[in-house]
Amino acid sequence: MLLAEDDRAIRHALERALTLEGYQVTAVADGVEALAHAHKNPPDVLVLDVMMPGIDGLQVCRVLRAEGDRTPILMLTALVETADRIAGLDAGADDYVVKPFDVEEVFARLRALLRRTNPEAPAPVPEAAPKQVSERYVDGAGLRMDPQARRAWRGGRELELTRTEFELLELLVRNAGIVLDHSTIYDRIWGYDFGPGSKNLAVYVGYLRRKLDQPGSAQLIHTVRGVGYVLRED
Repeated sequence: MLLAEDDRAIRHALERALTLEGYQVTAVADGVEALAHAHKNPPDVLVLDVMMPGIDGLQVCRVLRAEGDRTPILMLTALVETADRIAGLDAGADDYVVKPFDVEEVFARLRALLRRTNPEAPAPVPEAAPKQVSERYVDGAGLRMDPQARRAWRGGRELELTRTEFELLELLVRNAGIVLDHSTIYDRIWGYDFGPGSKNLAVYVGYLRRKLDQPGSAQLIHTVRGVGYVLRED
């Protein structure tokens, strides 16, 4: 694991906690060091502080993704506005934790990221999944997905999706027309229910909507207040 955090106290405390949890941690103080270590010894997962001197966490994320590096990235951020979190997701981050954080939440999010990267077994296909056009493609609500190639289309337009966005959309497509509650989605996508106060799911749904919906096209992901979300064509 590679940890990049410019605050010495947070860096040392998190490094100790992660080491005690069983991780082999390389801790650095800025984005320049993070990129150097990532290029020399690619880690299994990166934990990046957003605000660092010189090259910040978002820039590190953008550089790695531009190079085709798909290593899971967890962002640490003191920024609480939705737009700020979206900027991190847009840069290619897979998840984020808002400071001040509970170290147990960091552990949970890391476990979920690593499970998704190296799953022990494929996730079960829901019994109510829509018909598949072939073994390769999954279709629903006007969308087509190729899980093997991790590609998705709405009509003839291909969608540019991060790993988490793809997995969330695939879950919704496989259950098109079925309302999925928040806890089910959290469990399937993150492997952990972060509770009613978490905005993580809402951020990803909002980001997916911006990529799916264009002027003149119908909205596909609908909010069922107090329950969850459903994918359907109205």
